[in-house]
Amino acid sequence: MTIRFDDRIALITGAGGGLGRDYALALAARGATVIVNDRGADRDGTGASSSPAEKVVAEIEAAGGQGMADDTDVTDEAAVESLMGRVRQTFGRLDIIVNNAGILRDRSLHKMSTGDFDAVLDVHLKGSFLVTRAAWEMMRDRGFGRVVFTTSSSGLYGQFGQSNYAAAKMGLVGMMNTLHLEGQKYDIRVNCITPTALTRMTADLGIPDAAAEALTPDAVTPALLFLLSDDAPSRMILSAGAGGYAVTKIQDTDGIYLPEDQRTPENIAAQLGDLTDSSHMNEHQMGAQQSAHFLTKAMAAKNR
Repeated sequence: MTIRFDDRIALITGAGGGLGRDYALALAARGATVIVNDRGADRDGTGASSSPAEKVVAEIEAAGGQGMADDTDVTDEAAVESLMGRVRQTFGRLDIIVNNAGILRDRSLHKMSTGDFDAVLDVHLKGSFLVTRAAWEMMRDRGFGRVVFTTSSSGLYGQFGQSNYAAAKMGLVGMMNTLHLEGQKYDIRVNCITPTALTRMTADLGIPDAAAEALTPDAVTPALLFLLSDDAPSRMILSAGAGGYAVTKIQDTDGIYLPEDQRTPENIAAQLGDLTDSSHMNEHQMGAQQSAHFLTKAMAAKNR
């Protein structure tokens, strides 16, 4: 079955180039009306221009699609609320959000300024929150929504010099987990994408030519479109790059139980093998389930 987005209204932040541009063109080609948001800033978040968003909309329209250019700063709460007011007035609803806007200010921790830390979290984490919150009521009222946050392997696994970026990206995983629960009864499905692609954000990493040829944005876009489809899952972290696709999961080992008189760091160290045994893993659906797992072990031990 062909996945289409006819009559869907989609907003993509950071869509003036790279991954966002490819997402916008692909959604429009499959029938969506796409609001192309991009402040036109440099990679570090400085500067501004409406030109990138306008150029992408021109591409969409030249291909027979429908788009609207927007240069709202996603970190500006009042501006985001104003954008959603225009969306409501123009289209009456918003069906799809792709939170893709981001900047980089890489520094190792001892060189990281508070300003550089805050600036990166403001765009990636706070910006995603502001945009999604501003549209949430429209999605609830309509009983439909698809939201994608952009996480990163830098957050999931770490990357030297990116403590600000990594913290923001893992924060988005936590936001996804919670909004998945809050959106369930309204058919609002919330997911994360972990893209690997050579774009302006990664252009100076010294990637070999052969790898660069494989790491194109259009290899990520099919995963994004799947997460926005009518039959999309919810609470999935879907990684994509160079034609490879994988799901990342957060799981606990079954763990151990220590009676009260044995709860020492030495006993934890002594049972590290059992503690890290991955033969039986638990994937909790909400935070309280981890607590319930520990309590179940405690009650079972007490009743033996």
